[in-house]
Parts: sequence; structure tokens; C-alpha cells
Amino acid sequence: MTDGSHNQAAFWEKPLAELNEQEWEALCDGCGRCCLKKLQDDEDDSIHWTGIICRYFDEQSHRCTCYQSRSEKVPDCLNVKQMEILANLHWMPDTCAYRLRAEDKPLYEWHPLLAGSRDAMIKAGITVGGRVLSEEYVHPDGFEEHLIRWVKS
Repeated sequence: MTDGSHNQAAFWEKPLAELNEQEWEALCDGCGRCCLKKLQDDEDDSIHWTGIICRYFDEQSHRCTCYQSRSEKVPDCLNVKQMEILANLHWMPDTCAYRLRAEDKPLYEWHPLLAGSRDAMIKAGITVGGRVLSEEYVHPDGFEEHLIRWVKS
């Protein structure tokens, strides 16, 4: 029995530029790592990740609560669709599906599109759930006190 779908590559294997809107959105694993606040070192431009997350990130749904207007509400929001990914890789976690595909690398086996659910991603420790603090509760001068090492650029 064939339905023709086996002849096509899975959409997540296509170049990012070829994805339609629905495929683009489905590529996001919902880990929340891109919503973590980052600090850039003035001396060497290196990026340091914090365990502080955007006030609009909902840990229950693993989604932004103001997704459509996020760029207006949070001017420094990482809007992956509007940025030049290859020029800004250091701002993206090394596990990000958009980054992986921009680098022509395959998704990790825990990605929900491959694993069939979020369970493998959670088990692999990829999600931010239970490990973050909303920026609402941290003074901007205190961000350096919340540096983490479990996310890499």
C-alpha cells in the first residue's frame, strides 16, 4: 500500500527556505531555550545563558503567551523567522531545530517530530521546565547571578 508520501523527504529535512508556514511552526520543539535571557560579554562578544526566562513564556504549554506580538512587546526577542540564522548562530541554542537545519544537520532523535511526542525531549533534559525563573522576579542587575551551563550556543 502506498500513498505517495514515502517518496517525499520529511518536511523537517527540507531547507528552511522551502518550508511553508505550518511546517516552519511545527519545526519548533517548544523547549523554551530561545526564550532564556542571554548576556553578551563586552570584551569578546561571547554569549552567556541565564536561567531567567521571558515573562511571556508559559512553562505549562511551553509556548509564548504573546507569540503574534512578541517582537513589539519584547524588542530583543529572538524572532528566528525574521533573523539571518547563519549570521546569528551564537544567539541560538545548539539543540535548536532551526539552527540545525540552517547548518544542514539532522534533528536530534528526541525531537518530537521524530520521537512522536515530547517525552523523549523531556527525558533528555532539553526543556526548560522546572529550571527557570521568570524575568519578572529578577532585577536586571542580578542576571549575572543566574548564569547556567546546561545550554550552549
